[in-house]
Amino acid sequence: MDFLRPAGWEEALAAKAEHPTAVPIAGGTDVMVEINFDHRRPEYLLDLNRIGELSEWEVGDESVRLGASVPYTRIMENLRRELPGLALASHTVASPQIRNRGGVGGNLGTASPAGDAHPALLAAGAEVEVESVRGSRLIPIDDFYTGVKRNALAPDELIRAVRVRKADGPQQFSKVGTRNAMVIAVCAFGLALHPETRTVRTGIGSAAPTPVRAKAAEEFLNAALDEGGFWDNGKVITPSVARQFAALCSAACNPIDDVRGTAGYRRHAVGVMARRTLTWTWESYRGTAARTEGVA
Repeated sequence: MDFLRPAGWEEALAAKAEHPTAVPIAGGTDVMVEINFDHRRPEYLLDLNRIGELSEWEVGDESVRLGASVPYTRIMENLRRELPGLALASHTVASPQIRNRGGVGGNLGTASPAGDAHPALLAAGAEVEVESVRGSRLIPIDDFYTGVKRNALAPDELIRAVRVRKADGPQQFSKVGTRNAMVIAVCAFGLALHPETRTVRTGIGSAAPTPVRAKAAEEFLNAALDEGGFWDNGKVITPSVARQFAALCSAACNPIDDVRGTAGYRRHAVGVMARRTLTWTWESYRGTAARTEGVA
């Protein structure tokens, strides 16, 4: 196994172009586990730790550009207001040591359906900024996951950053695991309210071959909120709407039985998380509306 250690981004792109099978490593929290258990034996490792820009972020007027190697700890500490869903998801990642090393770029590169960042990124409508010696492109998060631990990257491309619109409404993240720390998700759920467009987006993890959105549930809830005038009147969402939303989220799952949980349990848990996160986010929205517009 050869170890490539570029000093800058352009050098990293050149190395990836010359060695397309090279596996990028930054935090190493996924890659080193696979190597240690002999699940992967790459010909080349491409160390990105000397590239400082990958650990930086920029907060713009409308969005955050998050470097691929920004540690989860930094997201929790510095971007809780701008990216609340992702900050909540970051809290659930493994242990403090892992959160200090791991970043969203690694989650995306591994593309495991159980990655904690995926539901929050789907709910927020993120874009993945990738680059090669041939140029750069933005991949919508909906198009990024192509199969079990597979993504839309070309062999010579590297993830440079993730672009996420700043939250314009409440966001939530919920995760079920076999214990409270150092655990791979049995299933996870992210929800984001987007009052500016009067839409809702979801993200489901570890309950299908890839991270997915519950699009039918989103369409139902968008219609229900619009028809009932909920965005304007700030009323409590009716239990029947919440139940139907939860049922449609469960139906969006395509889970498996494994050592962490059964398919049936995953479907049930996703429904429970969907109903709860909807309640939490909507109550937060109502509270904000009441403070700014006098809605009771």
